[in-house]
Order: sequence, then C-alpha cells, then structure tokens
Amino acid sequence: MSRLLVTGAGGMLGRDLLAVLRSRDDLSVTATTRADLDITDPEAVHAAVAGHDVVINTAAWTNVDAAEAQEQAATAVNGDAVANLAGACALTGARMIHVSTDYVFRGDATQPYQEDAPTSPVNAYGRSKLVGELAVTRLLPDTGHVVRTAWLYGQHGPNFVATMLRLAGERERLDVVNDQRGQPTWSYRLAEQLVALTDAALAGHASPGVYHGTASGETTWYDLARAVFTLRGLDPDRIRPTTSDRFPRPAARPSYSVLAHDRWAATKLGPLADWRSSLAEALASDAL
Repeated sequence: MSRLLVTGAGGMLGRDLLAVLRSRDDLSVTATTRADLDITDPEAVHAAVAGHDVVINTAAWTNVDAAEAQEQAATAVNGDAVANLAGACALTGARMIHVSTDYVFRGDATQPYQEDAPTSPVNAYGRSKLVGELAVTRLLPDTGHVVRTAWLYGQHGPNFVATMLRLAGERERLDVVNDQRGQPTWSYRLAEQLVALTDAALAGHASPGVYHGTASGETTWYDLARAVFTLRGLDPDRIRPTTSDRFPRPAARPSYSVLAHDRWAATKLGPLADWRSSLAEALASDAL
C-alpha cells in the first residue's frame, strides 16, 4: 500500500483531493491542514514527510493582491516551504507533486504556453510560486512533478463562479472583464488528475517535470460569466463586457493565461476536459 501525504488539505483543492482519495483502499492518506503542519518549519516538514511514498502539496499563499505588499511572506510559503518539502522528499526517496500556477508566465502570448516556455512573472505572487517550482525541479530532478493550474473554481473556497452566482441574486447588471483569456478549471476534476498522475508516477509512467493542469479550451471572464448565467437559467445579457483598467488592483494580472497540455500524452493520461462540459457538470451536481 502506497502512503500519501497531502498538505493544504483544508483548502478548496485539498478538500476535493481528499474526496477523490476516499475511494482508494489501496492508498494510505495522511491529510494535513495549516493548523496541523507549518510547512515553513523544516524540522516539522521532515518529520511529516518521513514514512510517505508521495507528497502532494496543495498548500499555498493564494492572496494575489496581498502578496504585492508582503512578497517575503508569500515567498516563505510558496517558495521556501516548497523547498523544505522537496528537500525532505529527496532525503526519504518520496515523490512529490506540487501545484503551481499560470502566473509564472508574463501573460502576453497569443498561443497556449508550452510546459517548457520561458517564465517571467508580472507580480509578486507569480515570483513566489516560481521559487517553489524551481526548488522542486532542482531538488527532485527525477521524482518531482509540478502541475500548473489556473482559474480554479469549486465547492470549498471563494472563486469567480461562486461570486457570479451570488451577485446574480444581488444585482440586475454585472460588468465583467472581457480582455483576459484563460481556462476555467473545476477543482474536483483537477484533484482527479492529480491522483491519476500519482498513480502514473508510482507505476513509472510519468516523467518528472512540469505539467499543465487546466481545462481544455479557452474563454474570457465575461464569457465564463455568461455561461454560468445560461446554465443556471438566468439571462446572460445581464452581463456587460468591460476592460481590466476599470478594475485596478494592486497586482497586475496576465492578459493571456492559456496553457498547452502536450506532456500528458507521455503519461498515457489525457488532458482535462473542455471547460464548458466541466462547468455544466459542476453546476448540475450542485458542487457550487
């Protein structure tokens, strides 16, 4: 029986990951939340990792705007703590699957970013996450897997889809930006993909390195909002397009966050399904 350590188990993705793993009698799972394990503490991390075959790290500083004023604190969690986990895995021989972000890219491309495309973050959050990525690939060149994701939504945390559903009951009209492109990704489907990658890694079918864990296809926040309204039987014309400069924020956002999925083919796994079908399934299952 393989032994898994899941960090960040109290978050949106972490909770979905545990839901997927509950059906696996062949895996022994240790779940830790921020209260259980301080991943910035090297000694605590080494003790927690000991005895496990795979570490899946979903713990992260996720407040993008706050990272602008607290970059050192964000990097301590998204970078230095990831190095703690990777270092512990290197000592014990455990594999590691680490969740990262599209924000490591500049976001000015015109075609999907390949897994080996040059990184160039435009904000502190992206820089902090890149530190974590580099730690995994440096310390675990043969057993480290980085899975970048983007535009996550799900049942267990704040997200754009949930916000649109809430605002639908509060406002007649909603202005949503139409100049940022990405791939809305259901956290439950990403959790399933992480477990599938774990199986492939344990079986020796998954090469180390970077994978892109986002839904297929692409859209804008505006069109995503319209899709949410349509699927819930609401009038999508209540959504009006606008531009990002109408909503200034401390952290710059990439305008193009579309990721390519080529590396999944080598693992005998396909990429995640199209964002439209996943959104429809999520809303139909009352997962939001």
